Amino acid sequence: MNIAFVPIDNRPVCYTLPEQICAIDGNIKLFMPEREWLGDLAKYADTDKIFEWMKALPQVDAIVLALDTLAYGGLISSRRCEDTLEQIKERVENLKIILKEKNAKIYAFSSIMRISNNNINEEEKEYWNLWGKKIFEYSYNTHKNGSPLKSDIPAEILEDYLSTRKRNFEINKTYLKWGDFFNTLVFSKDDCAEYGLNVQEAQELEKLGGFVKTGADEIPLTLLARAVNEFYTGKHSFQTFLAKNAGDTSSSPFTLHPSLKIAPVFLEPSCKDLISNYEDVSIEQSVRGQIELAGCTVCKYDEADIVLYVNNFKEHQGEIVMKILTEPFGSLWKQPDKPYMIADVRFANGADNAFVEKLFETDFDENFYGYAAWNTSANTLGSLICSAVVKYHSNPSSFTLHSSLFKQLQTVRFLDDWAYQANVRQKLLKPDEKEIKRLIKPFEDRIFEKFGEKYEINYKFPWHRLFEVEVCIS
Repeated sequence: MNIAFVPIDNRPVCYTLPEQICAIDGNIKLFMPEREWLGDLAKYADTDKIFEWMKALPQVDAIVLALDTLAYGGLISSRRCEDTLEQIKERVENLKIILKEKNAKIYAFSSIMRISNNNINEEEKEYWNLWGKKIFEYSYNTHKNGSPLKSDIPAEILEDYLSTRKRNFEINKTYLKWGDFFNTLVFSKDDCAEYGLNVQEAQELEKLGGFVKTGADEIPLTLLARAVNEFYTGKHSFQTFLAKNAGDTSSSPFTLHPSLKIAPVFLEPSCKDLISNYEDVSIEQSVRGQIELAGCTVCKYDEADIVLYVNNFKEHQGEIVMKILTEPFGSLWKQPDKPYMIADVRFANGADNAFVEKLFETDFDENFYGYAAWNTSANTLGSLICSAVVKYHSNPSSFTLHSSLFKQLQTVRFLDDWAYQANVRQKLLKPDEKEIKRLIKPFEDRIFEKFGEKYEINYKFPWHRLFEVEVCIS
């Protein structure tokens, strides 16, 4: 299967993670633009080079596309860039022409501009450090009361903010006017509250026929899972092969599977109606939504191809980096006798140490399909399900050859989500590659022993902040 993938930006979870996931199936060939062309915290993507790259793409079966990258230069730049509505419309219409020529299935997402409730301008316009909370309040109360309210936000700042929102909203409506051009089109919303201009826009997009999903960074991975699922289970792929080979099936690479069935099992079943931090739906709804968007079917345990264990929270979700505590995992957990994966969402932004200790008492055999505890619940679920889907569909002989790459992928996830986010990060005062290497060494040793593989690993802080780390296996 040939897949073209355009990430949101150049963070490791956006760029290297899809590479690591696709590598575990030797039948997948992934095409991505050069990492240096993508945006980061300070610079916008080089859209001209990415457009040229897309024009030069060979024939692919699917294109997974972060529309914000092509429209604005990235997710963060969608909130910052000064391009006019007309400039961006021209850009996306050119994109439509290129995509039409590719004759591939297109899985795309576009963000609904978020409204963060803080005075931190690291990912927003400069004025957010003074007016962020006030803008959030204006947004919340305007939606709640049905009309704009008076505010002490300077008129020029409020006008700039509202015009940027309107511009992005108009671009999202433009995508809807393309009809059935996309195989799947998702509008993402993150940092949600009960009310807000972003929530209002989401409701309006839904009225126009749009599909809105809570989350953001993980959605390209969920769409990647959907593309892989539809390739292996959908008739279109086999029919395309027959057409190209005049009906000769002797060299067919396709083993068509029925829809992949996933059974969610909540480790705190009485608490699955609680809502995760940064989300506006229950953890149960979030799990179901991620499974279905990935092209899988929610089922009961006895029917499952893969069991999804969810280490969910009681009362409220914790967050180690924000020093928000919650009751850690304290029950028994038994390794199942069928394929399983684990979404550790008891804490946001990192693993539940108590659960990982229990997990490490078991053996990771051929039924282990992955672990994740990345950032938000949606981030964790989308990335985890994607890797499990790819592993499930991989050819057994191919997967034997690439099983070491699955171990590498899981090594990275445990080092990032558990070792770094839940432990080492709390001991660092600033990004320090030598200090992280020293502090993380005991965790490396435990993980190497667990997987029976040892690697030379270095660490980077690609955005020069503690929020994300890049785990580099030599």
